[in-house]
Amino acid sequence: MQMLKDFSKEYSLFLAILTYFGISHFEHILVHTTAGNLLGLGILFVVIIYSSMSVAHHAEMLAEKFGEPYGTLILTISAVIVEILIIVIMMIHAESPTLARDTIYSAIMLDINGLLGIAAIIGGIKYGEQPYNVDSSNSYLSMLLVAIGIAMVLPHFIDVAHHDMFNMFNVVMFILLYIVFTRIQLKSHKYFFEYEEKNQVCKEGEICEPHHEINAWYHTFNLVVSIVLIGVLAEILSVFMGNTLETFELPLAIGAVGVAVISAAPELITAVRAAVDNRMQTVINIALGASLATILLTIPAVILVSRSMGMELNLSLTPLQGVMLGLTLLLSIVNFSDGETNVLEGFLHFILFVVFAFLLFV
Repeated sequence: MQMLKDFSKEYSLFLAILTYFGISHFEHILVHTTAGNLLGLGILFVVIIYSSMSVAHHAEMLAEKFGEPYGTLILTISAVIVEILIIVIMMIHAESPTLARDTIYSAIMLDINGLLGIAAIIGGIKYGEQPYNVDSSNSYLSMLLVAIGIAMVLPHFIDVAHHDMFNMFNVVMFILLYIVFTRIQLKSHKYFFEYEEKNQVCKEGEICEPHHEINAWYHTFNLVVSIVLIGVLAEILSVFMGNTLETFELPLAIGAVGVAVISAAPELITAVRAAVDNRMQTVINIALGASLATILLTIPAVILVSRSMGMELNLSLTPLQGVMLGLTLLLSIVNFSDGETNVLEGFLHFILFVVFAFLLFV
């Protein structure tokens, strides 16, 4: 009975369903005018972001039940699934070989510079310095360097005739990398991705444990349903977004950023809450973990989809993207080497995010 009461308050699910039927009914009318495309794009974007907040909520509840790093792993995988769904849908509609690359690049810039930068600024203003386990940042950054280098830099130095074979090699390697890293994260070196507060206090005679009273099945069901609805709405969104970009002669990279914003919305919400609660370890796990998952899971997915559907795919970074990613990773290596974040570190990352946003229109 209580479960039904809780489900009746899942407003985002009901709104997403109503929006789907409403927009589907009027889609053929809206797509023929600029105002209609903008209206459809605006409504769908807002509803998808609202649904993303539901994803963040249910992922947070699962995080409370299972503890770290399981919680942030659930959140990042959920976000990456949303990202893969939208990228694949837009690849089919836009037929752009660089859309996946631009989206992955945008997602990394948004996660590390935008999300982590904002969280570090907020946390720094409130607490001065926020500690975390430096082993986690070192592990994430080393994996990111290798993965980005293999998938998005090496293709520049490989003969075009061998790109297809190299992409399939990357699929195998990245799946293997993700399996090994996930096992290390959850089993053998789980303590790398945890940070125990020195002043953490539990009630007398009790041990600080995850909240086992939380109904995992309920939150998992709603999490999956929310992701499915986001994917369904994203298919319609891709039509309105494509028409709008074409009407205003905007680069497709703007659409890639939109995809990144939608997929990162649950992570951003959770990361800001964690920063306010002085849980910088959660922020690190989300921001760097999401970037790594984007590389190791999204790239194999788009390679397999493009190959099966006969679509052209280009994952090689442009010189500008390479410089921005290089600056981001170099700054991250310097900033995340002491086990504490502060306002200055957050501000530097946020400045890089502002530069990234500015360069979209240059």
